[in-house]
This record gives sequence, C-alpha cells and structure tokens, in this order.
Amino acid sequence: MSNKVKKNAVRAGAVIAATTAMLMVSSPAFALRDDGDDPGPGLSVAETLGLYVVAPLVLFVVIAGLVMLGDKTRKRSD
Repeated sequence: MSNKVKKNAVRAGAVIAATTAMLMVSSPAFALRDDGDDPGPGLSVAETLGLYVVAPLVLFVVIAGLVMLGDKTRKRSD
C-alpha cells in the first residue's frame, strides 16, 4: 500500500471513530428527563403507516407523474 492510501485509511478510521463516539455520547439514554416534559399521545398503527408509508408513496407518485408529464410535453414540442 502506498503512503497516501495508508494516510487516507487512518483518516477514515479517525472520522468513523469520532462519529461513533459522538453518537454514543449524545444518545437519548443519556438525556435527562425534565419534570416539565409532557409528551403528547402516541400515534396509532394506522396513523403511523399513513405518515411513514402512504404519504411518502403518494409524494413519490405525484413527483414521478409531474416529471413524466414534463417529459411528454417536451417531446411533443421537439
């Protein structure tokens, strides 16, 4: 291995180690619970699926449809 490759490998290892250490230190397990915290009610299964599955799929379909519509419009004018 060349010296440059070794230097890049060491640098990448240092970045990964620092990132891992920061994530471990800032994990929610270390967060202090304040007496003033008042979390709202949780989401139901239907709300969760709608928010994290259905909404992104609908957004994807809308964006894809707009892109395809724009592509068809450009081909007709050429």
